[in-house]
Amino acid sequence: MKSFLKTKDFSVTGEPFELLYDAETDMLVTAPRPKNLSKYYESDTYISHTDSRNTLTDKLYQTVKRYNIKKKIKLVTSIDQDEKTLLDVGAGTGDFLLKAKMSGWQIAGVEPNAPARERASQKGIELHSDLSEISNKQFDVITLWHVLEHLPDLDEQIQKLESLLKKEGRLVVAVPNFKSHDAEFYGTFWAAYDVPRHLWHFSKNAIQKLFAKQKMILVETKPMIFDSFYVALLSEKYKTGKQNFLSAFWRGLISNISAWKSKEYSSHIYILKKG
Repeated sequence: MKSFLKTKDFSVTGEPFELLYDAETDMLVTAPRPKNLSKYYESDTYISHTDSRNTLTDKLYQTVKRYNIKKKIKLVTSIDQDEKTLLDVGAGTGDFLLKAKMSGWQIAGVEPNAPARERASQKGIELHSDLSEISNKQFDVITLWHVLEHLPDLDEQIQKLESLLKKEGRLVVAVPNFKSHDAEFYGTFWAAYDVPRHLWHFSKNAIQKLFAKQKMILVETKPMIFDSFYVALLSEKYKTGKQNFLSAFWRGLISNISAWKSKEYSSHIYILKKG
């Protein structure tokens, strides 16, 4: 693999990392991979593990999160299923599963972070700490909302996910796209690299190739329009030290306009079918 980009952990430690390009899969790999990843999640500002509304950025995140949850529920409900069984991997503080439960789904979830699991429990959502705790059960739909990029032993994890799906079940995967306009524009400062928490950085080709190993078929790709704005907001802060809301909004808009032609949005949702 050859060097693609040098960046650093902007949100917790400030440590330097490198992204290596894997031509075989058309994806980037974070190097070096720390032996102890848990310390890189030990931050009160890691928002997917909190329900924080302390800053304007937090409030914007939570507002978009509520809107996205509604869209996610609409998406999974549109998928044909037998019993409406749903597994959410990387469930955070449980808001998506709570809404799914209210919508008639039989739910299960996995979240490694103990404080996030506690917050979910306070909402009545009990989560497993690891995917290995789920066995002898299969689901109609499995969702990973910006989670796949965090999982070590990628091929092994994909194999496990495939085994937990019913025949013709659907896997819904949302991940950032390093080939988007905002990724190219911000380069080293692109917030969606989020090293070393993000171990892998996917293209559309990479997703298709990785899941094809388990004979899973990519049936649909959808854009995540709002991601470019939020990622640009964080990227502006990393690049300039300031929250340049107007610049971030403009860059997010430019990224989406560019993607109408290129089809390379800041993030994509991939819907994959088990054969």
